[in-house]
Amino acid sequence: MVTLFINTSFSSVFILIVLALLVHTHFFIAPAIVVTGEDGLISFLLKQYIQPLPSVFLWLVYMGILLLQAIRLNMVLNENKMFHNGNFTTAMAYVVVSGLFPEWCSITPAFIANTFLIWILIQLFKLYNSPAPKVLLFNTGLIAGFSVICYHPTAILIVVILFALIIVRPFRIAEWIVLLMGVITPLYILFSILFLTDKWNLVTQFLPKLHLGLPKFQYKDFWVVFTISTIFISLLAGLVYYSNASNRVIIQIRKNWSVLVVMLLLMLPIPFIFTNTAMYAVEMLIIPLSAFIANAYLYPKKLLFPNLLFFLAVAAIIHNNWSMS
Repeated sequence: MVTLFINTSFSSVFILIVLALLVHTHFFIAPAIVVTGEDGLISFLLKQYIQPLPSVFLWLVYMGILLLQAIRLNMVLNENKMFHNGNFTTAMAYVVVSGLFPEWCSITPAFIANTFLIWILIQLFKLYNSPAPKVLLFNTGLIAGFSVICYHPTAILIVVILFALIIVRPFRIAEWIVLLMGVITPLYILFSILFLTDKWNLVTQFLPKLHLGLPKFQYKDFWVVFTISTIFISLLAGLVYYSNASNRVIIQIRKNWSVLVVMLLLMLPIPFIFTNTAMYAVEMLIIPLSAFIANAYLYPKKLLFPNLLFFLAVAAIIHNNWSMS
């Protein structure tokens, strides 16, 4: 299976669509569901306009967004020469990882918010050689600030952007101020509207609510442990292959990979910070996970190991989704 994605071609897009249909065949038994909460504008929009749709439209919405995100993320990494050659393994990994937990197979605010994460990643990758870094930083801050309004757990992105700025650019106080102004601007506009319309009492609905603690999780369930172990082994293999390949890449690409490392590490505490939406919010980790797992699919000379990782994930997908159907 992996060999079908190690090159870029039009047929790879078609095969990716087939893979997405196979990974999410459980939708033919149990339709896609919409999960909302009190966690931002996306939840409100999903509840008002998406949740009432018939099951077939929910399936089309989920599959459409999933494929667009997978292909866009793959294009971003290929365009920035993150691998030695163009490939579709990132899109493949994104689709596979999306099916590992039932919570990740739903239309959720976190699932929609991944579009903002990819957008921010594009901005961060441009920073190193940007002729107008202040404009880019302000726009990046705008996206981050707006994403917080849309989905509260994306507040962690502000920290990600600050660390990414440390990695990619030399310290310049003016650039930091511009970035923070970008972050604050959407919130400032929102709070001004609430104040001027005498709805200031609603302000707390637009601010992130932290719920610290241990996430509710079936730690002793074999298939939960199996799924997490599969993700960990695939990620570890991807990091090892990335480390071996990084010796032969230019500094800009190393910095871009460092941004992905920062995103991965800073998002790991999400289930412990937002325990009320733990398993849904952690879906944002799929983006950095897919990028690193793609290395494990692409670089091994013999395809036995990548295919083994793929079929371990398939076993978890089949059990976790079909047993819940």
